[in-house]
Amino acid sequence: MKKVLGILLIAIFFVGCKGKNNAKNDDLIIKKSIQIKHAKGFYIQNFNESKKLIIKSPYPNSKEQFEYILTTNKDSNKFYPKGTLISTPVQKIVVTSTTHVSMLELLGVENSLIGFPHTKYISSTKTRKLIEMNSVKEVGVKSSLNTEIILDLNPDVVIGFSMTKTNKSLTLIEKSGIPVVLNGDWLEETPLGRAEWIKFFGVLYNKEKEADSIFNAIEKNYNDAKLIASKAKETPNILSGAIMSKDIWNLPAGESFVAQFLVDANTNYLWKDSKGKGSLSLSFESILDRGKDADIWIAPGYFSSKKQLKKNNENYSAFKAFKNDKLFTFANKVGATGGVIYFELGPTRPDLVLKDIIKITHPELLKDYTPTFFEKMN
Repeated sequence: MKKVLGILLIAIFFVGCKGKNNAKNDDLIIKKSIQIKHAKGFYIQNFNESKKLIIKSPYPNSKEQFEYILTTNKDSNKFYPKGTLISTPVQKIVVTSTTHVSMLELLGVENSLIGFPHTKYISSTKTRKLIEMNSVKEVGVKSSLNTEIILDLNPDVVIGFSMTKTNKSLTLIEKSGIPVVLNGDWLEETPLGRAEWIKFFGVLYNKEKEADSIFNAIEKNYNDAKLIASKAKETPNILSGAIMSKDIWNLPAGESFVAQFLVDANTNYLWKDSKGKGSLSLSFESILDRGKDADIWIAPGYFSSKKQLKKNNENYSAFKAFKNDKLFTFANKVGATGGVIYFELGPTRPDLVLKDIIKITHPELLKDYTPTFFEKMN
């Protein structure tokens, strides 16, 4: 009898504790996850009084994920889900890629940017004005961040990126108490997957609706352009890339987001059936054998003119596209301090990139469109 009574008392105790926990831990109930359609590197969960941002692909071949709790009520006594706490909306931010800058501007929160590494790479006139006003500080060069300056700025969050699990600068910043979030937009495998990371920034600023609306418009524009391209009567053969070192030619692999642009533009990318989601490194001879008679040559490395190409390697002039002046580059459209606009805005606006390629490959379909990134190489 005593044993039974003891079990009952223990049961009553746990039920009581559970009831108190439920009253305290209402925020552990997931209300709704924000819809992520194309991006694979992150997702967002909504709780009663907080949101959880989960980064699934923080760096290449990552086997771990990071979780962040975003809340307007950063109360240490409150019972939140597991994860690093970040107060929202973010008031002061340091970002480390120009793609982040374009997303901040689309959301209208560029004034919250207080630090960036190697600011000369930023092309946008809006953010360049902030740099000139000394509102955005120079905080180092890419992986070599100046941690002293960042700690002095004391941002609400640092948005970084990393090639590996460890990054000394970011680890030091994090240990100082400043949250560091690794942004993996550059690891996405599709153009729309990259653009959807605007929702990542939307949740940091409590602007989920705005981010969703912006992305939906970009997605619609992209799909509309894709539909227009599907009506083309011809599919030109496409060559891309250039020699980067010795006789090795780098070009997009068949499963890469760049190759996806060319497929969606209704062209015949000559390496579309190759494996890989990044780039291919092939011999010049193999490129010449397959691409010599390609109709159009898109993005021939960082070269800015045919003269420069030929000076680098006389053999470039053997290609049909070179002879027929069918070379198109994004390298010539730069900001005031030399930053390439394509690298800054292109990932955020894949709809414009696709339209540029359609204009190049099927000019009759977009007669009134003026390209944003690409132009003919002279």
